[in-house]
Amino acid sequence: MRKIVLIFVTVVLPCLLCARNDDKSTDALLRQIDGIIKNRQTYGAEKEARIADLKKLLSEATSDEQRYGFCGRLFDEYRAYNLDSSYVYAQRKQNLASHMGKQDYLDDSAMNMAEVMGTTGMYKEALEQLGQIDKKTLPDYLYSYYYHLYRTIYGLMGDYAVTEKEKKAYYRMTDLYRDSLLQINASDSLGHVLVMADKCIVHAQYDEAIRMLMDYYRRPSMDEHSKAMITYTLSEGYRLKGDKKGQKHYLALSAIADLKSAVKEYVSLRKLASLVYEDGDIDRAYNYLKCSLEDATLCNARLRTLEISQVFPIIDQAYQLKAKRQQQEMKISLICISLLSIFLLVAVFFVYKQMKKVAAARREVLDTNTLLQELNEELHHSNSQLKEMNHTLSETNYIKEEYIGRYMDQCSTYLDKMDLYRRSLNKTAAAGKVEELYKAIKSSQFLEEELKEFYANFDMTFLQLFPNFVEEFNALLVEPMQPKAGELLNTELRIFALIRLGITDSTKIAQFLRYSVTTIYNYRTRVRNKALGERDEFEAKVMKIGKVEEKVAETEEKAARPE
Repeated sequence: MRKIVLIFVTVVLPCLLCARNDDKSTDALLRQIDGIIKNRQTYGAEKEARIADLKKLLSEATSDEQRYGFCGRLFDEYRAYNLDSSYVYAQRKQNLASHMGKQDYLDDSAMNMAEVMGTTGMYKEALEQLGQIDKKTLPDYLYSYYYHLYRTIYGLMGDYAVTEKEKKAYYRMTDLYRDSLLQINASDSLGHVLVMADKCIVHAQYDEAIRMLMDYYRRPSMDEHSKAMITYTLSEGYRLKGDKKGQKHYLALSAIADLKSAVKEYVSLRKLASLVYEDGDIDRAYNYLKCSLEDATLCNARLRTLEISQVFPIIDQAYQLKAKRQQQEMKISLICISLLSIFLLVAVFFVYKQMKKVAAARREVLDTNTLLQELNEELHHSNSQLKEMNHTLSETNYIKEEYIGRYMDQCSTYLDKMDLYRRSLNKTAAAGKVEELYKAIKSSQFLEEELKEFYANFDMTFLQLFPNFVEEFNALLVEPMQPKAGELLNTELRIFALIRLGITDSTKIAQFLRYSVTTIYNYRTRVRNKALGERDEFEAKVMKIGKVEEKVAETEEKAARPE
C-alpha cells in the first residue's frame, strides 16, 4: 500500500499537475490571441510605417545599386503580407539587375518571382522560372535560397497531388533538395534546424525533431517570424506524434508570432481554429477562421483562401445554429416576461380592488396604484425593446443567409473561372507563346471584369433585400442621384448601401470598393452636404431605410412552423 501511495505522489500526481498547468497555459495563449486579433491593426500600422520609410528611401536613392537594395528590402517586407506587391518589387529588382548587368542579381530576383508564384499555387511557372537559372554560375550565398525554393515547391506539389504515383515522385524530389540544404546550411542555423527537424518528422522520428526544435527555441533574441516557423514545426511534430495538447499549444504560439509579425499568409491560426472547433469553442473558432480569411484575402494568397473556404462553411454553419438557439432562448424569455406582465396586471387589479374598500387608506391606495402603473409601463417598454431586438436579429440573420448564399455561389463561379483562366494560360504556355502569356498575366482585364461582375452581384443582392433603397435614399437628399444606364447602383449609392448593411468604417468600405480611404471620406462628406435636415443625422436615417419586415416575418413564420 505504501508503494502505491509513493508511486502516486512521485509519478502520477506531478504528471496530472503538469497537464493541468499546460491546459491553463494554452488557455492563456488563446486569450492572448483574442486580444491580438482585436488590436491587430497596431501591428499592421507598424509594418506599413516601415514600408513607407523604405519607399521614401527608394525614391531618394541615387544609384541602381541602392535602388536594388531597397527593392530587396521592400520585397522582404511584402513577403507573406501582399503577394501582388512582392511580385512587383521582384520585377523591379530584375529590371535593375538587367540594367546593371549583374548575373547574381538576376538570379536572386528570378528566385524572388518563383517564390511568389509558388505561394500563389503557380507551381509549373515557378519551376520554369527556376529552370532558367544556371546552377553552375550561381554564387554560394544563393544556393540555400535556390534549394529551399525547390524543396518548398515540390513539397507543396506532393501535398496537393491527386495520384499516389505523383505524390511519391514529388516527395522524392523534396527529399533530394532537403538533403542538399542540409549540406550547405550551417549546422547551428535556423534553416538547418528546421530542415533537419522536417527530415526527422518525415521519418517518424518525432521526439528527436521536438528535442532539436526546443533546443533552438530556447535561444534568446529570436525574431517573431523565426518563432512562428519553429513553433509551427513543433506543432506538426506533436500532431504526428498524436499529442493534441502539444499541437494546440504550439499552434497557439505560432499564431501569436504570425499575428505580431503582421504577416497575412499563414497556416497556424487556421489549423488552430479547427482544433478549438473540435473542442466545442465555436465562437473562438469562427473568429479565428474569419481573421484568417480576411488576412488571406488582403494578401491575395489564393491557396490559403481555398484551404480556408473548405473549412469555413462547417464552422460558419455551427456558428449560425448557435445564434439561432440563442434567438430561441430570447423568444422564450420574451414569453416569460409577457406572462409575468399579465400576472402583474392581475395583481394590480386585485390590489386596487382590495385597497379601494379601505376608505381610511385611500391616499396609500392611490400611491401604490401609481407605482404599479409605472412598473407596468416599464415592463411594456422592456417588452417592446425585446420585440424590436428579436426583429433586428431576425433581419440580420436573413441578410446573413442571403449574402452567405451569394458568397458560396460567387466562390463556386470564381473557382470555375479561375480553372478556365488557368487552362487558357496552360495552353498558351504549352504552345510556347511566352509573349502572349506575359501579356495575359500582366493584363488587369480579368480582374476588372471580375470586379465589375462582383459589384453587379452585390448590387442585385442588395436591391433584392432593399428594393426601394434608391427612392428612399433620394428622398433624404436635396438633389436626387441616379445610377448610370446599365448600372443598378453608382459609387455613392454603393457606399451608403454598405453603411445600411452595418459597415460604417471608411477603411473597410475603401477595401471593398478598392478606393482610397480619403476618396471614401470625400464621397460621404459630399452626400451628407446634400442632405435634407440635419447632416449629422443623415447616416442614422439611412440605417432605417427599407426594413425587410415582410421577408423577416416570413422567415420567422417558417422557423415557428412544426415539422
